[in-house]
Amino acid sequence: MKKSMIVVLIMLFMISVGYAGGFEVKKQVGDYTVIVTIDNNPPVVGKNKATIEIKDKANKVVKDAKVRVDYSMPAMPNMPPMDYKEKAELKGDKYEATMDLSMAGSWGVVVKFKQGEGKVQEAKFSLDAR
Repeated sequence: MKKSMIVVLIMLFMISVGYAGGFEVKKQVGDYTVIVTIDNNPPVVGKNKATIEIKDKANKVVKDAKVRVDYSMPAMPNMPPMDYKEKAELKGDKYEATMDLSMAGSWGVVVKFKQGEGKVQEAKFSLDAR
């Protein structure tokens, strides 16, 4: 009886660890791969830390880009559209920005980045905040 209870507890722990990861989106943008991880899964109303990893076509981490996270929610009855822009700062090999989602619902997110004199690249996705 004790052994089966221990096995069940271990299995429950392993399942909860599997679901503890953040919200992640991976996009191919031209010659770049962009991986965005948000610390809350699902994203929540309030502050959510976004970590952005950018790799070039040689799969090398891009550390010299200017990165910005734009997130918005369209207008609804009796409510204007919400549109926010947050500069992402390089921390180690990844860029970080805080998205402060003001209400639950579907948000459009665009990670914009530019490396050197190249053109601005955009990785687009949506998320549902709870």
